Amino acid sequence: MTDTSVDIFISGGGVAGLCAAVAFGAHGFSVLCVDPVPPVTQQAEPGADLRTTAYLQPSQAFLDRIGLWPHVADTAQALQTMRIVDADKGDPKDFDAADISDAPFGWNVGNWRMRAGLMARLAELPTVDFRPGVATTAYLTRTDAALATLSDGSRVTARMALAADGRDSFIRNTLGIAAKRTEFGQAALTFAVSHPVPHKNVSTEVHKSGGPFTLVPLPDHDGLPCSAVVWMETAANARTLLGMDDATFNSAATERSAHVNGPLSLVSRRTSWPIISQIADRFCAERTALVAEAAHVVPPIGAQGLNMSLKDIETLLDLCLTSPASLGTAEMLRRYHRLRYPEVLLRVKGVGLLNRTSMAGAAPITKARAFGLDAIHGIAPIRKTLMRLGLGAT
Repeated sequence: MTDTSVDIFISGGGVAGLCAAVAFGAHGFSVLCVDPVPPVTQQAEPGADLRTTAYLQPSQAFLDRIGLWPHVADTAQALQTMRIVDADKGDPKDFDAADISDAPFGWNVGNWRMRAGLMARLAELPTVDFRPGVATTAYLTRTDAALATLSDGSRVTARMALAADGRDSFIRNTLGIAAKRTEFGQAALTFAVSHPVPHKNVSTEVHKSGGPFTLVPLPDHDGLPCSAVVWMETAANARTLLGMDDATFNSAATERSAHVNGPLSLVSRRTSWPIISQIADRFCAERTALVAEAAHVVPPIGAQGLNMSLKDIETLLDLCLTSPASLGTAEMLRRYHRLRYPEVLLRVKGVGLLNRTSMAGAAPITKARAFGLDAIHGIAPIRKTLMRLGLGAT
């Protein structure tokens, strides 16, 4: 394999890494992106990511700006209303996007569908080279370039590198950047269900001890309303749930959902992953920017995770477009850190606190949780302010 020289090298070809490749490629930068695992773009294929992501208004606008949204728009399900239900109290509180905007809060897209859209968009971009099945095996930097050795035997020189290689980032660890991690003793189960009650574009979070149970609208499945589910539970309970037969699991999921959409029936397999919060000590190093889960990880509450990652990418892109000559320089990367780190830190702490509150089972805390929700929902200025903050407004 021959050596390659590019403007931008991206280590990590998950959704965030590929979005970065599209973003920079759409604006004419030469990009090489690698990932050891080829993307799965069909729902039935082994290894398909059956999770879904809610792309909030700012993220949808960014994906449209870089020409990606048209490739997934026809599969996106609008999220008009966020409903929070305290399972112990049973009193739903609706947060309607119409209170603050003419558009929905966001649009829900299956992760495997987004990967298919990303591959279609990448095929339109001649300056992007994506190499699936290729890993970064060595990495070092100089004042004028980032240098990576790849598992296919080639080497790459780049003006700037993006570490988009996940929560256990090889590049972050190679650079010696520490990350503060919080373990919650939880796991998230993800799956899709059909149900008899239409969701009417309402995303519902049911709170109970162990963590929230979230139903997110999907297009109909075999003529029935369908939702994606993220069920956060203690690790021990999650293992028990994964071991249940489908009928027993359907009953348990219906009970945990507080019956908000009627009886639930699995229409996908179940997957699970551990829940943590994490933030890197810094988001940049010489010729290197950390983005997405290499920089920060939050529990799946309020659709914050990937939307924060897309904001990382948009911030970097705008800095590069403002001054293309400064691509990858120390000052540009320090500015990226200054722009992103304070907001990300606040959100990591805030989502972590929300998660602990949701996990709590002690009576005084559950009562306080219900009281706080009543207060937030009942006072319109506070409700609208928190909704705007949830969308990413600062």
